[in-house]
Amino acid sequence: MLNELIQFRRSARFHTSSEKSGHWEKFGAAMYSLADAEEGRALCLKPMSCPCHVQVFNQRVRSYRELPVRYSEFGACHRDEPSGSLEGLKRTRAFVQDDAHVFCAESHIEAEVGRFCSLLRAVYADLGFPAFKVALATRPAARSGSEATWDHAESALANAARAAGLAFDLLEGEGAFYGPKLEFHLTDSRGRSWQCGTIQLDFVLPERLDAEFVNERNERERPVMIHHAVLGSMERFIAMLLEHHEGWLPVWLAPEQVVVATISEANAPYAQEVLQALDDAGIRALVDSRPERLEKKIVDAREKQVPLLVVVGSRDERDRTISIRQRDGQQATSPLSDGVAHLRLAAQPPAMPSRR
Repeated sequence: MLNELIQFRRSARFHTSSEKSGHWEKFGAAMYSLADAEEGRALCLKPMSCPCHVQVFNQRVRSYRELPVRYSEFGACHRDEPSGSLEGLKRTRAFVQDDAHVFCAESHIEAEVGRFCSLLRAVYADLGFPAFKVALATRPAARSGSEATWDHAESALANAARAAGLAFDLLEGEGAFYGPKLEFHLTDSRGRSWQCGTIQLDFVLPERLDAEFVNERNERERPVMIHHAVLGSMERFIAMLLEHHEGWLPVWLAPEQVVVATISEANAPYAQEVLQALDDAGIRALVDSRPERLEKKIVDAREKQVPLLVVVGSRDERDRTISIRQRDGQQATSPLSDGVAHLRLAAQPPAMPSRR
């Protein structure tokens, strides 16, 4: 599959796929493109992954027994955003998205939407967002597909959302050009709303890009294509996550979780022993044994956004203890083994949701 994707990019077929899918017509102004004078064609960087995933699906004849077929990637996308709209990580011209596409029969729609919603609920809760709002975005003015196709797609997605236990508002005219979508909106600690996850039901692209499978009657049939992302732009989501947690990442996501700070240089050997115990417990930690005052080490750790601080001094070395400081200033001293167990629990990532 990787070789196919590499060859797909090298042969610059995305422009052709974009013309067939309708992206070039409906989305072309937002795509990075340049003319290939030698071969007389236009080349572009992909703004999204859906035509690529259709190409992978189309590599061979598919049977109904294989469905649903699911593809997922952290895909690099590029969009020619106006310079005035760019805003740090919140809006960029190049970004990575957790792109996923499901090719399925109509009978799978409800289960696939429910499966996605279960994953989304678990991920959002783990990241500190137990609640979210949902909106159903309907057919835009510039769209592909017949009115009957849109009626069917909007009805199917609304019914699947209700079956998944979602209450939703209507966003008239805000759907993608190829299908309706559910938008998932998170509210940060300052009360601002962020549109993050989406799931879209698509009867149009499989038709335009000639995706098909052989059904139980041995006849060719178009699959339904479901587009979904839990986080959306990774850059934008991280920006939102940092703002929600006041500049900090949750302990389990922090690049460095613990700084072991010495009170004096004489405590450096014990600090290394503590570091080894933390490392053995799977905790990302580092030692600060510089000849600086402890207050400066504490300030430096906060500036680096390291959420947990372990202070070791001569008394700790003698008693085999560590002093743990939380980012809110709370402090407690415990035996080394107990302290490491406590830190391991604090730094442990949430359990992954079970697969179905």
